[in-house]
Amino acid sequence: VAQHFLASYHIECTDEVKQSVVSSMGTIQDIVAEKCIEYFERYRRRTFVTPTSYLYFIGGYKAIYKEKFASVGCLSERMRTGLAKLMEAEVSVNQLSEELVMKEKDLAVASKKADEVLLEVTMKAHAAEKVKMQVQKVKDKAQAIVDDIAIDKAAAEEKLEAARPALEEAEAALQ
Repeated sequence: VAQHFLASYHIECTDEVKQSVVSSMGTIQDIVAEKCIEYFERYRRRTFVTPTSYLYFIGGYKAIYKEKFASVGCLSERMRTGLAKLMEAEVSVNQLSEELVMKEKDLAVASKKADEVLLEVTMKAHAAEKVKMQVQKVKDKAQAIVDDIAIDKAAAEEKLEAARPALEEAEAALQ
């Protein structure tokens, strides 16, 4: 009976395994029949194994198999999707690693150039500082001269002011 109902039902296995399932169904049915007899002997109540109950058993097997097969199919699809994503990620990581190597080379070149520019700027800053110090010395000397001239000018203007009345008298006397 199991052979008839399971022959057309698709089970994902070899023919040997499918035949083992069919024979297991028959064996289980026989064990249930024996347990019915033991039940009667122990409790004096009759229970029967009918062809209908056997067909329900086979139908239950089919329903459970279908449910589990769908579940495994779903898990398999999720695994395939996950593996595809992992493979995409691997490709992306490899590409990014190659880009990183190139960027590190570019960064090393840029860093070297920046160090050279910094050294040049530092040297120019030191040179500018020396020139600034020399200019400051010249400015200080010039300021000292200007201060001396201002002092001399102030003294000369004092003498001029002191001599102005005499100058005005002399001018008035001429002419």
